[in-house]
Amino acid sequence: MLAFTLRRLLIIVPMALLVVSVTWGLIRMAPGSFYSEERTLPPAVEANIREKYGLDKPIYQQYFMMLANVVRGDFGTSLRYQDQTVNEIIFRHLPYSATIGLLAYLLALVIGLAAGVMAALRQNSAFDYGSMAGAMLGLSVPNFVLGPLLVIVFSLWLFWLPPARWGGISNLVLPVLTLAAIYTAYIARLTRAGMLEIMRSDYIRTARAKGLDEKTVLLKHAMRGGIVPVLSFTGPALASLLAGTVVVEKVFAIPGLGNIFIQSVLNRDEPLTLGIVAFLSILIMVFNLLVDISYGFLDPRIRYD
Repeated sequence: MLAFTLRRLLIIVPMALLVVSVTWGLIRMAPGSFYSEERTLPPAVEANIREKYGLDKPIYQQYFMMLANVVRGDFGTSLRYQDQTVNEIIFRHLPYSATIGLLAYLLALVIGLAAGVMAALRQNSAFDYGSMAGAMLGLSVPNFVLGPLLVIVFSLWLFWLPPARWGGISNLVLPVLTLAAIYTAYIARLTRAGMLEIMRSDYIRTARAKGLDEKTVLLKHAMRGGIVPVLSFTGPALASLLAGTVVVEKVFAIPGLGNIFIQSVLNRDEPLTLGIVAFLSILIMVFNLLVDISYGFLDPRIRYD
């Protein structure tokens, strides 16, 4: 296990550098620049800007300078947010996205796991069909539709909850529900499929043959293998939620990381875009590593040599 973990940790750095390199190349291939405006700048002003940010150097030299800074964890200063470093911006806006994302995923786990397990235990029942129909509905309704609908119902009609902005606990309810809907649907379907497969396996039949009661068989044996598909989904899902969900943050006017990322792309803020991409890619790889390690504890058939 230790050797496997070390190998995976060593892969994270070159993979993150590869993702950053591809992102940097795509930014440079796009027409225009961060200082492009409707009115053309005087040549002297443009030359000074290019010299200040190193854009007057050969392209390969710019690339290696960027790569050296990334390896040190220094993404420089934002091109649009004056006198603010990329690291400061990321860690200032991350708590907003992390709060909503973690709450949404915890809610999705509780509801999705419960619905998936019950649907598997009552296969082809009314509950099974109803819960899976609800899951399909959750998958079919996008966030940019569900969010405004919840605002209309709970804010404009019933006046129960505030429609937007960051504030108290009541401000979290609608964005968390909006985010949790699609993840609840995925988790419910994955749990049902995993539990149906496990409940028909040989070791479950052996456990029942030994005289174990159904509750022990379910909680001690079946659940460990049945939620493995959910674990596979959890890694990238959590990284995406922690890095921010753009649509939800836009709908509810939340100053999260996803909102800042879109603004950085629109503003051609290269350092900020690269910083967020690097942060997100590392986050995905770390969460996937944690998921792979957890496989060994949940499923005794999985071993890492």
